[in-house]
Amino acid sequence: MLKPWREVAIPHEDVLKGTFKQSEFAADLSRVHAGTATAEYQDPKLFFQRTFITEGMRLLLDSVVKRLSGQGGDPVIQLQTAFGGGKTHTMLAVYHLVSRDGGKAMVSDLQGVPAILDAVGITELPHAKVVVLDGIMSSPNQPVVRDGQTIRTLWGDLAWQLGKAEGYALVADADASGTSPGKAVLETLIGRYAPCVILIDELVGYVRQFAEGATLTGGTYDSQLSFVQALTESLKAVPNAVLLASLPHSDREAGSQQGVKALRALEHYFGRIQALWKPVATEEAFEIVRRRLFTDINDKAAAESVCRAFADYYTANSDSFPRDTQESHYFDRLMQAYPIHPEVFDRLYEDWSSLDNFQRTRGVLKLMAKVIHRLWKDNDKDPLIMPGSFPLADADTRNEVIYYLPQGWDPVVEKDIDGERAETTEIESIDTRLGSVQACRRSARTIFLGSAPSTPNQMVRGIGVERITLGAAHPGQQVGLYKDALRRLVDRLHYLNSGQDRFWFDTRPNLRREMEDRKRRFQDKEDIFPFIRDHVKKAFHGNGVFSGIHIFTGSNDIPDDWQLRLVVLPPDAALSKSGPSFALEHAGQILKTRGDQPRFKQNRLIFLVPDGDSVGRLKDQVRSALAWQSIVSDIKEMKLNLDQFQAQQAGKSLNGAEEALRRMVRETYKWLVAPMQEAAPGRGVSDVKWEQFQINAGTPHLTQEIERVLKENEILITEWAPIHLAKMLRDWFWKDDAKEVSALKVWQQTCQQLYLPRLKDEAVFKNTMGAGAVSLDFFGFAQGKEDDRYIGFTFGTCPMLFLDDALLLIEPATAAAYKQQIEAQRAAEEAGQPSPPETTSVSTNGGDTVGTGNITIPSPIVNGSATQRPTKKQFYGSIDLDPILAKKQFSDLVDEVLLQFTSRPGVKVEIAVEIRADSSSGFDDGVQRAVKENCNVLQFKSAEFEE
Repeated sequence: MLKPWREVAIPHEDVLKGTFKQSEFAADLSRVHAGTATAEYQDPKLFFQRTFITEGMRLLLDSVVKRLSGQGGDPVIQLQTAFGGGKTHTMLAVYHLVSRDGGKAMVSDLQGVPAILDAVGITELPHAKVVVLDGIMSSPNQPVVRDGQTIRTLWGDLAWQLGKAEGYALVADADASGTSPGKAVLETLIGRYAPCVILIDELVGYVRQFAEGATLTGGTYDSQLSFVQALTESLKAVPNAVLLASLPHSDREAGSQQGVKALRALEHYFGRIQALWKPVATEEAFEIVRRRLFTDINDKAAAESVCRAFADYYTANSDSFPRDTQESHYFDRLMQAYPIHPEVFDRLYEDWSSLDNFQRTRGVLKLMAKVIHRLWKDNDKDPLIMPGSFPLADADTRNEVIYYLPQGWDPVVEKDIDGERAETTEIESIDTRLGSVQACRRSARTIFLGSAPSTPNQMVRGIGVERITLGAAHPGQQVGLYKDALRRLVDRLHYLNSGQDRFWFDTRPNLRREMEDRKRRFQDKEDIFPFIRDHVKKAFHGNGVFSGIHIFTGSNDIPDDWQLRLVVLPPDAALSKSGPSFALEHAGQILKTRGDQPRFKQNRLIFLVPDGDSVGRLKDQVRSALAWQSIVSDIKEMKLNLDQFQAQQAGKSLNGAEEALRRMVRETYKWLVAPMQEAAPGRGVSDVKWEQFQINAGTPHLTQEIERVLKENEILITEWAPIHLAKMLRDWFWKDDAKEVSALKVWQQTCQQLYLPRLKDEAVFKNTMGAGAVSLDFFGFAQGKEDDRYIGFTFGTCPMLFLDDALLLIEPATAAAYKQQIEAQRAAEEAGQPSPPETTSVSTNGGDTVGTGNITIPSPIVNGSATQRPTKKQFYGSIDLDPILAKKQFSDLVDEVLLQFTSRPGVKVEIAVEIRADSSSGFDDGVQRAVKENCNVLQFKSAEFEE
């Protein structure tokens, strides 16, 4: 298990608490010189602890040390790098090297400095004066007063800092007149107070304030240039004095036209004698950022383990990552950049630094400080901080990033890339496989970081798949997940573009916007539901255990027969755990009625219902597929004017939408709902209840998965033990006065009553009877009963079983007694003795004795049949019903009595219902009106109230 970066590299306290300020990232030379800077800049020890001495800075410090020691070195050094390239920070390094807090700090206390002195061959740096001229702090038309002396110009300030009043006296007239003191005076001034270092920061910012022909207290435009020329020339004559000046890198940084003009002129004068400074390399930036943002690496072994795991991961999946990751030095880059992934620096220094207002070092520090603070606060557990880690959902981080970009990026990030409402988040919430590693968000963040600074004018836009996986994937993760995520992103995102295996975000919507507009054309009933029905039908591979699968079928078209049927409800009859649920109401209507007739075989229906929380996404996915279909169709018919690339993208989007729809259908239709009732003998039957079971959407065959769920949860019985059948018979069918029951009736009752087991089909019932026939524990059989005699009686042997009206299931004690009496009668006949009485005492399998009067045993038929009796052709019956229990009693009456007649052909049945209600207080108008209206609807022949 790789250690998270947060356990190995601890950020500085200001980064942890989010108390860092933008100004603290900007080194301020004047504040340090005045003694008012923050400790990390003011204290030489802290400054060098947090400063990585780059190759360029080392060479510069080496030159300064040599110059001050009189061993050569460059007299004038121009610092000119990109915005935020570390010019002022380098000047501070020189400042602290020379001043050492007024001599309070030893050179040996300054981290990295002793090695520079050793290279030069000196043990102690001579004490030198430091002059700081800040073009932003100084005002061309606002003199300053120091110890009573008014100072107007840069050369006046230079002289005062070098020699106070005595030094100022050398340039007093030039300062008062605003004219350059000249090379000779400056040479005398600098030589008298050498060794010294002169640091001029933001010089262009000062000079550009002098308009052509205007005279200010600080002089004129020309006098400034004359001063610079004289100063640079004079330093050549003083062997232990050095000048460092910073100039902007670009015209944009120079500001106005006057600023650009000043920059060109200053570049000319400095160019005559300057030594150029080497800018910071990307690998050196690793350490610069790490020192500024992190205290230290407290577990170097863990850091090395993480970096080694990443390097091995890239090697093991060489086809999925850039070629440079396969080289041995990439491990070194990982170690140098830890805990930040090198790809972060590559993108920021190579891509983002191309933006005019993105400061090369300061911008990286500001952005990464916000990123690290947010990740720390969110308890980020990643082993490295990667492009895919950037918390763009955080408003502070997002605002920092898009600040450097043109207008229009905020909706791109919010809608497509990161946040609760982003498409990436929604995709991951649906596909937990992608959501488990945030594959969509991490990929989108990586694409954004690598493509947002690009412009439409670039020949090659975006980043390739290999760079995306490099910025997003961790060791131990399947690279294929991120490639799957990319396919989903291309299909879903509005601002993501792709071509030639490269991906980029743009502020302009892609072809998806056309698709979104077309989605609004399609209506639920006319377009969406039929499309879903077709795809649900395709999801089934045969009927499986069901005799019929009825998809979005009305109750009138669902047969009321003895076959097992699966009813698939439409999307507007969904089962919801969080909102309104119409599934049970819809299923209940189908369960109770077939059209306008009552449904009797209720235990033959099982329902597959959609998930209410997923229906909306399913319908949206259908609209997407239909929209892409229409776009592709219009392209083929030349109704849309698109280029070849867009046409290909439309085709790919259609394929992706249809594939996503197939998955979405399975994810939506994931609830099996089965009706049931709870009942116990003598305690009545409960209302209908609904058992709900979730099916696995990831299995390849929907039919087989439904069958598995039904079997595992015993909702459907495909194999039944005889002991369960015998128990059901004892509980519900064998009565004190009826020790046998029609097998056909039992089977039919299991198809009708929701409190009885739901058998797959008649064969399961017959197999169970056959399995129990050979035992004396469960039941006996007869092929009929006439008077008190069983016809075709068997017990303990398996007869030929035909499930018809004649087959009877006999209670085992009764069957045992009947069998014993047959055997006794036969034995008596063989011995020539009279037959035994018609009742006897037998021992049941449980050991209880059943004596005379407990069980009435029909007389056996031996060697003949009973005398034929006249056929009965009519039946009359009447019953009084309890008004409270009438519904249940009438249902039982239909099942137990009427069904015996209606199930036989040629039987004419008439039913008349008579209702009488009496009330001593009378019936109010509301009751009378309601009863009459209901009776009229139910087509009563007569319905009257009387006094």
